[in-house]
Amino acid sequence: MTIEVLLTGSFGVGKSSIFNRFIHDEFSNKYYGTMGVRVNEKKMEDQRIHLKLWDIAGEIHQRKVPKIYFANKTAILYIIDLTRPFTFKNIKEDIDYLKENASQATIKIIGNKKDLLSELELFDLQKNELPVTLEWIVSAKTGENVIFLFDQLVEEILEKVKNN
Repeated sequence: MTIEVLLTGSFGVGKSSIFNRFIHDEFSNKYYGTMGVRVNEKKMEDQRIHLKLWDIAGEIHQRKVPKIYFANKTAILYIIDLTRPFTFKNIKEDIDYLKENASQATIKIIGNKKDLLSELELFDLQKNELPVTLEWIVSAKTGENVIFLFDQLVEEILEKVKNN
């Protein structure tokens, strides 16, 4: 079974870093903006699941992303940078747009760069500043929760398929 997952969100939030951490178990502090789209696969669940990740160029508004990128995706991970509040300014508008253009997809909001915040800062951010609840909080740099994120996503999708 192939599960297609699109990573989207504003520029510089760490989509490519999450992609690289999950696919290659690598992290680089160098920032190279993604041009267009990168696609790669990883086998999971005892090799029976092919997780195909789409890493698209970051945009402030999802309306600038070609709609074809959203077509036939099993899941969309909307990534925000926990240390840069402007990256979650348009969350609600972007999520509504994604729901409209990828109604079949499971959409999750992911906070990245957990390693740059204390537990108190993270708690305060979630309580007072974020307009939505995050599904998962990860650090592409340290790898914290990245594998867990994809394992849980696959498990949820498999359960959804089983029940339909």
